[in-house]
Amino acid sequence: MRSPRDKVIITCAVTGNLTTPEQTPHLPITPEQIADACLGAADAGAAIVHIHVRDPLTGRPSMSLDHYVDVVERIRSSNSDLILNITTGPGGRFVPSRDDPKVAAPGTTLMVPEERVAHIATLRPDICTLDLNTMNSGKEVVINTPSNVRRMAKVIAEAGVKPEIELFDSGDIALMRDLVADGTLQGPVLCSFVMGVRYGFQPGPETVLYARDLLPNDSEFTAIGIGKAAFTSIAQSYLAGGHVRVGLEDTVYLSRGRLASSNAEMVVKARRIVEDLGGAIATVAEARQITGLPAKAPSTRAA
Repeated sequence: MRSPRDKVIITCAVTGNLTTPEQTPHLPITPEQIADACLGAADAGAAIVHIHVRDPLTGRPSMSLDHYVDVVERIRSSNSDLILNITTGPGGRFVPSRDDPKVAAPGTTLMVPEERVAHIATLRPDICTLDLNTMNSGKEVVINTPSNVRRMAKVIAEAGVKPEIELFDSGDIALMRDLVADGTLQGPVLCSFVMGVRYGFQPGPETVLYARDLLPNDSEFTAIGIGKAAFTSIAQSYLAGGHVRVGLEDTVYLSRGRLASSNAEMVVKARRIVEDLGGAIATVAEARQITGLPAKAPSTRAA
């Protein structure tokens, strides 16, 4: 049994990897737009911002170090304390060729594990995500083998960055516990349940409670809802003793049929849900203490 937390961290995932400009005209795409979205989310109450980058010309997902550097430097020039959480998710997708499934077809993004975290070693943000899922994802598969996860975790640890472990099903939690047991990950673990991706955890209070009860007792968790589950999952996560996340990575709608005009507008709604349930939102300083981060942001460039 866990009671709701005294202080709840809001994370805002401002652009993501899968949301498209066709879904919403408000999706931040350029480094300037992404940085501005992060700063706006912080002003609205988010203590953590989760960052992907995109090709400014096409709007498609990118892994360009230059784009990451541009975003981070823009944020840090205005807000030196905000907690930056940078993705390492891209680079794990496999599309089998129709005639020879062992051959990769267009759309495959598989990369050497160390390349998937090279920007983390350079930028050294506060937090980066580390996905443990190997699963069907739409018509394709995502592959994160235990050995590759360990290779990525090694680079992350050497950079002094705290991983946020993204969990898409119960088997991922079993792998996470093994990684803690063998010293690959250090506790207390910071993690999230991603609910609503087809063929993974499905959203609902039963899922949140089931997944929560599989975690080590000292874990900090967030239950994330995708699509129409985004805002109901905020309430479920808070009531289960977790933190909350919202943003245009997770849904483009503020309410049924109404597009969110900005990430900041979504943070305002998330904050209202938590406060209406009796919770209080963590400041950046409080979020740093809760997650075990240094009181001040680290240097975001390698020496």
